[in-house]
Amino acid sequence: MTSSALSSHHLPITQEATTRRLTRYYRLTRIALHTLNGVAMAAMVMPLSSKNGRLAIILWWSKTLLRILNVQVKVYGQTPPTYASASNNLLVANHISWLDIHAINSLLPVRFIAKSDIKSWPVFGYLAKKSQVLFIERGKRQHATRIVDLTTQSLKAGDNVCLFPEGTTTDGTCIAPFKGSVMQSALQAKSTVWPIAIRYSRLDGSINTEVAYAGDTTLVESILSVVGLQQTILELHFLAPISLGQEAAQQHRRDLTEHIQQLITKKLKL
Repeated sequence: MTSSALSSHHLPITQEATTRRLTRYYRLTRIALHTLNGVAMAAMVMPLSSKNGRLAIILWWSKTLLRILNVQVKVYGQTPPTYASASNNLLVANHISWLDIHAINSLLPVRFIAKSDIKSWPVFGYLAKKSQVLFIERGKRQHATRIVDLTTQSLKAGDNVCLFPEGTTTDGTCIAPFKGSVMQSALQAKSTVWPIAIRYSRLDGSINTEVAYAGDTTLVESILSVVGLQQTILELHFLAPISLGQEAAQQHRRDLTEHIQQLITKKLKL
């Protein structure tokens, strides 16, 4: 993608084409059925599946959800290996919407690090737990140490993990400061770090803020907003991977975190 396209959020905002009421009802019905299917598979199939089998189910479920919502995922740059061969990778991305999670999972199913209050969400909390999400209680130093240890163990065991270091979501027109405590896990596990710049674009190239799950927007409002658009364009820009290797012990997590934030900010021209 050209730099002019990435910087086009300075262009006038245009309204995307919306769906008809019947289409919205049809999509909502399919989402409900697909979610129930996911719950059934999480309860009955995934516990009996191998690790790669569970990852294949997550990949399929995410791809299908994006197809139901007519989300077009455009991928740029070098992507990680497939889930069958990928190991000890930490994906680090800016965070805009719940769609981010499914877009990443549609390419490489990973263990996400998420706020602990998601566990109490109806249905989605259950699916998150079955997907082996690593839950963090932000603001508690003792738990921050624990999540670093858990993430390090997960990476060393060969899992692939995704971190949204902003600790919140934005509407895509800015990036919140990155928090670097969990980045220590990548250093301890000598992981490969994959910075990802996420962007939602309109047909004219400007930033689409309608799909953002940020600010006072509720999850239901965000879902209805996506359902109401004829098409959502989601860009995943994979930047050059950072192999920490044997030199990891000599690096500081704060420097690594700031470097990744600068890379993502520069790519998105924010």
